[in-house]
Amino acid sequence: MLLHTGQHWPLPVTLVGTALFALGLVGMPLAMVRGHGRRQQDRAAIVGDTLLGTSWVLFTWSILLGVPLRLALTVAGVDESQDRARIVTWAVLGITAVLLAWGYAEARRVPRVRRLDVQLPRLGAGLDGTRVVLITDTHYGPLDRARWSARVCETVNTLEADLVCHTGDIADGTAERRRAQAVPLGTVRATRARVYVTGNHEYYSEAQGWVDLMDELGWEPLRNRHLLLERGGDTLVVAGVDDVTAESSGLAGHRAHLAGALNGADPDLPVLLLAHQPKFIDRAAAAGIDLQLSGHTHGGQIWPFHHLVRLDQPALAGLSHHGTRTLLYTSRGTGFWGPPFRVFAPSEITLLVLRSPHLPTSP
Repeated sequence: MLLHTGQHWPLPVTLVGTALFALGLVGMPLAMVRGHGRRQQDRAAIVGDTLLGTSWVLFTWSILLGVPLRLALTVAGVDESQDRARIVTWAVLGITAVLLAWGYAEARRVPRVRRLDVQLPRLGAGLDGTRVVLITDTHYGPLDRARWSARVCETVNTLEADLVCHTGDIADGTAERRRAQAVPLGTVRATRARVYVTGNHEYYSEAQGWVDLMDELGWEPLRNRHLLLERGGDTLVVAGVDDVTAESSGLAGHRAHLAGALNGADPDLPVLLLAHQPKFIDRAAAAGIDLQLSGHTHGGQIWPFHHLVRLDQPALAGLSHHGTRTLLYTSRGTGFWGPPFRVFAPSEITLLVLRSPHLPTSP
């Protein structure tokens, strides 16, 4: 569309453009394999991920902008096919450049804080106003983001959280390899607890190592278990499960086991559940969970990829209702995976303020 549909570019332009497209077509999968395969070469991963994101944006806007613009120019009386074709080419390239530059800046920035009040019908009055901060999908990886990680943690600490949650996909790579980027998580403060559950990417990178590191940094890995958060005479069950991919990982003892997570908990108490993937909500709703916190989707990360995400997940981002009383909050994620771009899917640090419908009893 950009080189061979009526433009009649000078021969050197056509040859160079064709060579670049061929190089990208061959280079992207090779770089992805070298970067994310057994060798895990960070430089190759950066090249492959960047080419992947660039190709997606270029392809998307070649179709979404190029085709209707070509028709509009024809209707407007721009008869010369070469003029039409070149206008389309420059428009697509211009939009792609702007979106990639903006998307890169969005991906690398410290996420904005998204604040939301969430009312839970079974929440006791003493727990009203409980502040829960959610970070997820930090995806520490080939691009060194240790400074970014520290700034994210500084932002979290300004929110005066009672409970801080990380719902998995900490990194792409082993805990030993990405340790420097993850260490700032040890500076996160919470008045009650810091809790963590595994995501699917941990199971690509020695998940037990990440569980051990988070424990070392002072976070409580909720691997199919729960803890109690008490405030004002009322109690909230905070439970967590391994990611749904855990069982197929082959790691002993790793699986998503909700019954185990709730074992010993008073069934009359409200439950906040951490589960990496939104699609765990079916099991959560069947068990009468009050609120599930998840990540995984990245909000689609690069529009319009969100349409494909929705084929696999019941929610893309935000608060949604499931079953008779279960709420699901899906974060768009704090970092990014792979391509260092976020287009129409901004990252977030989420502050959820839990609200009770019950008024305190007057003395």
